[in-house]
Amino acid sequence: MANKSYEEAIVSLQSLLSEKGELGPVVAERIDEITAELQQSRKTFDPVQRIKCGWLYFKTEIYDKNPELFDKLKKGQEPKFLVFACSDSRVSPTTVLNFQPGEAFMARNIANMVPPYDKLRYSGVGAVIEYAVLHLKVENIVVIGHSACGGIKALMKLPKDGSESTEFIENWVKIGLPAKAKVLAEHPDSTFEEQCKYCEKEAVNVSLANLLTYPFVRDGLVNKTLALKGGYYDFIKGEFQLWGLHFHLSSPCTV
Repeated sequence: MANKSYEEAIVSLQSLLSEKGELGPVVAERIDEITAELQQSRKTFDPVQRIKCGWLYFKTEIYDKNPELFDKLKKGQEPKFLVFACSDSRVSPTTVLNFQPGEAFMARNIANMVPPYDKLRYSGVGAVIEYAVLHLKVENIVVIGHSACGGIKALMKLPKDGSESTEFIENWVKIGLPAKAKVLAEHPDSTFEEQCKYCEKEAVNVSLANLLTYPFVRDGLVNKTLALKGGYYDFIKGEFQLWGLHFHLSSPCTV
C-alpha cells in the first residue's frame, strides 16, 4: 500500500471515530496498526529499484530526447571544465551548476582538495589533472567548496600532537593545513563553527595554489589556454560564489 493510501485510511478512520464514538477502541487499534505499517514501509529502501527508476528516467527524459548530443558524445568528449568537488552527497556539481553530459570532467574527494604535485603520494589526482589539461584540453579548472563540510571540520579538529584516529581521512585533509593555520591566525576569537566556514573557503584557495605546482597547469596559465577558478556552494542559504586566480586572487562575486 502506498503512503498516501495509508494516510487516507487513517483520515477515514478518524472521521468514523468522530461519528461513532462506540467504535473508539476498535478504530484506535486499527489506526495504530496502520501507523506501524506506514512507518515500516518508509524504512524500506530498495537500492536496485532506485537505480532502475533513475536509469529509466534518464533514458526516457534525457538520453532519448537529446539524440544529437549523445551522437556527438559517442565520438569523444570535449569538456570545457575540470571540476574538483567534495564527495558529499548534497553538493553534486552536475545538479548545482546544471552541467550537461560531456560538459565537465569531474574529480570528487573528501573536502574537494587538490594536493600538491607528487608522483608517489597523489598520482591518482595527478593523472586526472594531466589527462584533463593535456589530452582533453579543458579551459577551466574549478575547485568548489561547500557549507557544512565534514572534511573541513575534521581538518579543524586535527590534534596538535599529530596523532591520528582514522586510516585515511586525517592524513588526507592535512593537505588543507595551510588553510587551517591562516584561519586560526586571522580569526582566533571566532567560534569553531565560524572558523570552519572560513576554512571551507580558504581550503579552496590552498587547492588553487597547489594546482600551480603542476607544470602543465602553469604552462596553461602562462599560455592563457587555462584559467583557475574557486567556488563555494552554500546549500544552507542557497548561494554560490565564484572567484578567479590569475596569479593573484580577485574578490569573490556572488552569483
